[in-house]
Amino acid sequence: MIGIFRTCPSRMQSSSTVRVHGLDTLRALAVSFVVLHHYVLFVSDAPTFGWVGSIGWVGVDLFFALSGYLIGNQIFAAMKSPGGFSLKHFYARRLLRTLPNYWVVLALYFLWPAFRGDAPLLPLWKYASFIQNFALEPGSAFSHSWSLAIEEQFYLLLPAVALIGAACRGSLRLAWTGILLAFIAGMLVRADLWQEMDAHTHKLYFYFKYIYYSSLCRYDELLAGVALALLRNHHPGAWGRLTKHGNLMGLAGLLACGAAFWFFLDDRYGFGITVFGFPLMALGFSLLIVAGVAEGSLLRNLHVPGAGPLALWSYAIYLLHKPVCVMAAGWMAAHGYGPEHALTIVVLLTLSVLTGWLLYRLVETPFMVLRQRWVPGNAARPAGPAPVQGGANPM
Repeated sequence: MIGIFRTCPSRMQSSSTVRVHGLDTLRALAVSFVVLHHYVLFVSDAPTFGWVGSIGWVGVDLFFALSGYLIGNQIFAAMKSPGGFSLKHFYARRLLRTLPNYWVVLALYFLWPAFRGDAPLLPLWKYASFIQNFALEPGSAFSHSWSLAIEEQFYLLLPAVALIGAACRGSLRLAWTGILLAFIAGMLVRADLWQEMDAHTHKLYFYFKYIYYSSLCRYDELLAGVALALLRNHHPGAWGRLTKHGNLMGLAGLLACGAAFWFFLDDRYGFGITVFGFPLMALGFSLLIVAGVAEGSLLRNLHVPGAGPLALWSYAIYLLHKPVCVMAAGWMAAHGYGPEHALTIVVLLTLSVLTGWLLYRLVETPFMVLRQRWVPGNAARPAGPAPVQGGANPM
């Protein structure tokens, strides 16, 4: 997607395309974490995968950090290019990338009762306008689309803000001040909501409805990714110094993520972790992204078998895995295989990948071909072809 962009389907790749295995690995890790967490949450209701299943929800936050970096880099790089940045082209490319898969899965929820089970659906207009995460009731059908709603809101606002800043001749100092103030604002909002939650009778319900699913509370990782993109495009010296020490950045990222994970596992709904845990996780994931793109780093050069395809299909897998696992678990249970049986686990995880691949091949790929034909880039004026790097595309 950006200066470091997700590779398109294979027939659209050129010989100049270079894959960044580090970003593939991070995206594959993100979708794996989410699938395992949802298996525990909606299928087994047991510590099936140990601490990984319990903390797997952080895969969404890793997706956010990758999206912030990739989309931010795409916008900032295009604004600096000779061709300039086209808001129209950007939105067209985003819609062709995200909507086809989304609408197919949404249609399944509305047209196939077994797909949603007993969970209630929100009004269609909320899903269509990507505001379903606003005060989202826990237990709603297609509830995992809350993160897609936040990403679509991000795709809508970031380029407009960037263009307004450029038109007003905003300084880099102002941009960095805005990012810092936004981080502080997010922490203050969470602190205020936590105080309200503490006085609420149903604390867990309140937490998810007004904090966990809220756009104002969950943009930390997106913002951190944008900060990385700003650094890369407008502070090449500092970016070069960071990426020169890719392995050190990766180690620091692991330590930051490890600390955040430990605190969330210890007291996920406490005041301190609610206010400061997300920025800490944003820092950790950002450092891992730096390690993932740094020349010569272990993470960048790490070629995990299967990570590339899993990263490529991750958006489709994310959309389908939850209802597929829930339906298949019922069928397996009827045949005597419980949710923690090894065969059930293998079957459900395999189905998650296969159905995601099918959605990717039948829906996503044709629209990516059309996008390459109709809107090959974000530039207002076409320039000569340039090599792109493979990485991770945002959901």
